[in-house]
Amino acid sequence: MGPSTEPIEPIDRLLAPFRDFTQRAASGGVLLIGAAIVALVWANSAFADSYAGLWATPLTVGIGDLAISKPLLLWINDGLMAVFFFVVGLEIKREALVGELASVRTAALPIAAALGGAVLPAAIFLGIVGTSGGEAVRGWAIPMATDIAFALGVLALLGRRVALGLRVFVTALAIVDDLVAVLIIALFYTSDLSTVALAAAGAILACLIGANRLGVRHPLVYGVLGIALWVAFLQSGIHATVAGVLLALTVPARVRIDPVDFARRARGLLSEFADRSEADDHSIDDHHAALWDLETLTEHAQAPMLRMEHALQPWVTFAIIPLFALANAGVSLGGGLASMTEPVALGVLLGLVVGKQVGITLAAWAVVRSGWASLPGGVTWRHIYGASWLGGIGFTMSLFIADLGYGDGPELMLAKIGILAASIIAGAGGYLILRSTPVQSQPEPPD
Repeated sequence: MGPSTEPIEPIDRLLAPFRDFTQRAASGGVLLIGAAIVALVWANSAFADSYAGLWATPLTVGIGDLAISKPLLLWINDGLMAVFFFVVGLEIKREALVGELASVRTAALPIAAALGGAVLPAAIFLGIVGTSGGEAVRGWAIPMATDIAFALGVLALLGRRVALGLRVFVTALAIVDDLVAVLIIALFYTSDLSTVALAAAGAILACLIGANRLGVRHPLVYGVLGIALWVAFLQSGIHATVAGVLLALTVPARVRIDPVDFARRARGLLSEFADRSEADDHSIDDHHAALWDLETLTEHAQAPMLRMEHALQPWVTFAIIPLFALANAGVSLGGGLASMTEPVALGVLLGLVVGKQVGITLAAWAVVRSGWASLPGGVTWRHIYGASWLGGIGFTMSLFIADLGYGDGPELMLAKIGILAASIIAGAGGYLILRSTPVQSQPEPPD
């Protein structure tokens, strides 16, 4: 049998990048779980000192006065996580331009759900921890986060029992959730501000915007200016990872040639390549000239934003995030269940497990009831409720905010215990609810 001649529908082409992303994120979720387990076992074994010692190892990058020296843990949390936030910024920009956040009606449901799933958890945390006062209240934003890799990993375990519409909803919700987290980090988790460093960051950002306006598309330009922007933010008092999101917003999202023109010119180059291949008197350079032109043509037909996201996503999913989990999830469980009664741990746990499911579900119901949005195809309210449980898997972003809020304080370990416990409970609860939800029959595509 020869290759299938079944035509590829436009919707298949449109959804292909999303399906590829969800498959990567789901696979990354499995790796993320493995890294967290290794960290927990390592931190509670006879080799616990080596775990703490490894991440405290000082590492210096640069020469002389230009050198930056930080423990390995901070290079991961401040440096590698800036790449993670850069990809998050690219995802936010893509969704706002052509995805689920591109129109008011499609964006209303995930935006409302994300906001509901952010406000109520923070309120619950403050209600429990606020009475104790002190540094503990700095963790109010910890239960507002959702871990997209973990959530999609759980959905992947359910296979065909989960409609594509639910995966799209969970992904869009998590992306809005990330945007909220970025704004919170920028506005509330800052130290003393340096006006000189902020001015430098502003000048670099202006150069990036100018490069975009001038049509500069080479990744190297944005990479070099992006590193300079990161250093400026590192010295400014605003967390350096914010530089990743701002850099992403300046990356061009336009193509230089439209698909019709690309197809016409590509056919001409392929024809030229075939003619030169059949000729007897051609040099190697002549033989490959058409291919080089085709490569340039292909780059012009792709938006730099999508190319960079496609190139960096595997590194973030399979390297940076698991490494972050390995470095940050190592919590000593010596306190046992008694630790869960502490206000910080209890506030994080109830904020993620109770606040997320109630906040997401009620906000989604309100926006649908008002007529501003509708449920995706094949998705019921039981699906939304199950997804709201998955929203309680805070993990990566929650750990990140906990580190910003508490630093080396005693509350950090309590927050991590609450995050880990909540992620396990929320993941298992969401899986069981969705697993027991009847599969909705999907309409057959028209002939």
